[in-house]
Amino acid sequence: MASQAGKKSAQERRVQIEKMRAEQTRRERKRKIYFGVGAGVLVLLLVAGLSALALSKKNGSTPAASTADSTPNALAQTWDGLTGQTVDGVSAQTEEQVAYHIHSHLEIFVNGKQKAVPAGIGIVKPWSTQPQNGGNVFIEGGKQIYYLHTHDSSGVLHVESPTTQTYTLGQLFAEWNQPLSETQVGPATGSVIAYVNGQKYAGDPSKIELTPHEVIQLDVGQDVAFQPYTFASGL
Repeated sequence: MASQAGKKSAQERRVQIEKMRAEQTRRERKRKIYFGVGAGVLVLLLVAGLSALALSKKNGSTPAASTADSTPNALAQTWDGLTGQTVDGVSAQTEEQVAYHIHSHLEIFVNGKQKAVPAGIGIVKPWSTQPQNGGNVFIEGGKQIYYLHTHDSSGVLHVESPTTQTYTLGQLFAEWNQPLSETQVGPATGSVIAYVNGQKYAGDPSKIELTPHEVIQLDVGQDVAFQPYTFASGL
């Protein structure tokens, strides 16, 4: 009886071992299948990506990630070419000159969408800045500062001059290195409608004279109802 029991126990162990080997073989096959499928998908994705890139080059197009506007004279940018040289009759000094100190305001709309007037027009880099609410910055000064300039992106134009003098909107655009005419505002072209203090301005908008608390609006391509502006206390 003991001999038969021993034979049965050995047989059971062999059965268990065979089951374990079969399970191990099944798992190995499963891993190989998964690996093969994953590698195949990776290859297909790589081929698809290379094909799309080749097609875009063939058609003269560029991928979506590289379609951002890189125009040097985009309205959102200031001009890095300012070095302190006189620009369209406007000079610069190392400090603000406030013997004649007034403020105007400018808003620009292109096809009905407002375009920000950037901070730092007429201020030579490097700038000294202070943070503002909303993540914006206030540019206090720079290497030099022109008599006509902007400190922030509110659209407020600062005229700070050693003498009483009449400045024009065209001079600001010259410091900005942007064209301004009856058919163009910066890179935007089309019919230009200008408002000054709520009234339509007839003629070349570059000739608009900057006066105290004057509100100027330029519309390109679409006539936008005049937007009033309230100057902050002390301006």
